[in-house]
Amino acid sequence: MHKPVIINNEILNEIYSLARNGFPSEVCGWLRGDPNNGNITSIRPAINVYDNKNHPVVSDRTAETAYVISSEDVLELNSELDEPFPPLVIYHSHPNGKAYFSETDRVVATDPWGEGPNYPVQQLVIGVSKEKIVESRLFSWSSKQKDYIEIYKYKGAEI
Repeated sequence: MHKPVIINNEILNEIYSLARNGFPSEVCGWLRGDPNNGNITSIRPAINVYDNKNHPVVSDRTAETAYVISSEDVLELNSELDEPFPPLVIYHSHPNGKAYFSETDRVVATDPWGEGPNYPVQQLVIGVSKEKIVESRLFSWSSKQKDYIEIYKYKGAEI
C-alpha cells in the first residue's frame, strides 16, 4: 500500500479549511475513494472528542495536542470499509505546524500487537500554524519495516 492515494487540490483545500477552522484543536476524519485507482472522492469529517480520560495512549494532553474520533464516527468508519467508495485515508491535524507521524500516532494507528495497521488506510497529517497550513504528509504501513513510512508530501497553503 505504498502508492499514494490521489488527493486533488479541491479536496486538499477542503481538508486544509477544516484544519484551519478547527485550529487550535486537532481535527480528524477520513477520506473516501475508489480503491481501484486510489482517487479520493469525498471527505468525512469526524468529531474530536479527546478528553484526558478517553485517549488510549496519552492522558496528559488536550484537544490541541491529541485526538480521539467519536465512537459514533468510528462505527460509521467501520461500516464504510466494505462500501464501493470506502475510507482510504484517516487524517488529522497538528496545530504546531508540523506534519509528522508521532509515536502516539503510530501506537494509535497500529493494531495492539504492533503487527499492522488498525485500518487498511493511509494516514494524512496536516501541519497547521496560527498563520497558515504549513504542509501535509501522507504515510502508509510498511510490512517490511513494520512501521508507517512517509510516501508523499503536499505543499501547504495560505488558508
